[in-house]
Amino acid sequence: MATKKNDEIAVALSGGVDSAVTALLLKMRGYRVRALFMKNWEEDDKDQHCGAREDLRYAQMVCAHLDLPLHSVNFSHEYWERVFSDFIRQYRNGYTPNPDVVCNREIKFSLLLEYAQSLGIGRLATGHYAGVQQADGSYQLLKGADPGKDQSYFLYQLDQAALQHALFPLAGLHKTEVRKLAKKHSLANHQRRDSTGLCFIGERPFRAFLSRFIAPKSGEIIDENGRVLGQHAGAWFYTIGQRSGLGIGGVANSPSGAWYVAKKDVNKNQLLVVHRRDHPLLFRSDLQVDKVHWIAKAPMPDVPLRARIRYQQKESPCKLHLHGYNGQRATVHFAEPQWASAAGQSLVFYQGRRCLGGGTIAETEKDQQTS
Repeated sequence: MATKKNDEIAVALSGGVDSAVTALLLKMRGYRVRALFMKNWEEDDKDQHCGAREDLRYAQMVCAHLDLPLHSVNFSHEYWERVFSDFIRQYRNGYTPNPDVVCNREIKFSLLLEYAQSLGIGRLATGHYAGVQQADGSYQLLKGADPGKDQSYFLYQLDQAALQHALFPLAGLHKTEVRKLAKKHSLANHQRRDSTGLCFIGERPFRAFLSRFIAPKSGEIIDENGRVLGQHAGAWFYTIGQRSGLGIGGVANSPSGAWYVAKKDVNKNQLLVVHRRDHPLLFRSDLQVDKVHWIAKAPMPDVPLRARIRYQQKESPCKLHLHGYNGQRATVHFAEPQWASAAGQSLVFYQGRRCLGGGTIAETEKDQQTS
């Protein structure tokens, strides 16, 4: 869907520098821009970790500087129902979910896009470092030019209906260029630090935050021989590969150095830890994937693919075997064993610059065994 000059475009303005420069670039190119600010969290609106008020203040300053109309919408209820409740449920069941992926699908490119369309605006632009192009009869999601900021990983669940209305003006820029543009044009947030915490919830002590929704429960930390090394606060608070917060340093008759979570059993409330980052129990070549989603269509069998199991990870060559109903399950074989794969993580496929889609790493019987 081509956009013509003087068309009106909605920009998801978060208060951060990326979305601010997105609005700046579109206005410089001659488009009529309308800013949309979302509030998606109200549980602790006055908490130091929830920056919604400060985000709105920066969004207002950017709009005043660029002379843009600003609409503020509240999707807190919908965010809780569509994103956060499932996030908590998965953590309670021992998974490691990614709420940013679900938020992009359910909130930004669903509810916010619908809101923009209710205003008579056909396209929604965001500050993601990613790209979209139309080719071979479909819309394709592309990696951003900045390898250190590419956010296609978080967008892999978007479909054709979303991508035909999506616009990513930062696709060809590096973060340093975005900062320079913001400073050159005197945007109030040109030096504002990037947000990193949970989507729309902010940075906060993670275990303490989860404890508000999932009750702590003491359990055993064991090694691969079944020896009890210590106690933990609840297996659901930990993820595979985690080394901090275990509190078992200096265990008698144990080697010095870091311990890593290799397996967890939420039914027994037990963690199995191993010594050394290169321990074999932390690596796996074959991963089962559920809820496979293709942005356009599934790749042909035996087509060379690459994939990553976490954001900013280097892509690794892999082979894909689809099975299950409508090919929504898959076995993925990596040429190089993957470190610390965890059930619930997103596994995302690539072919060159294109992000093809992905799925969710599934828990296997092997994952559940801790002794």
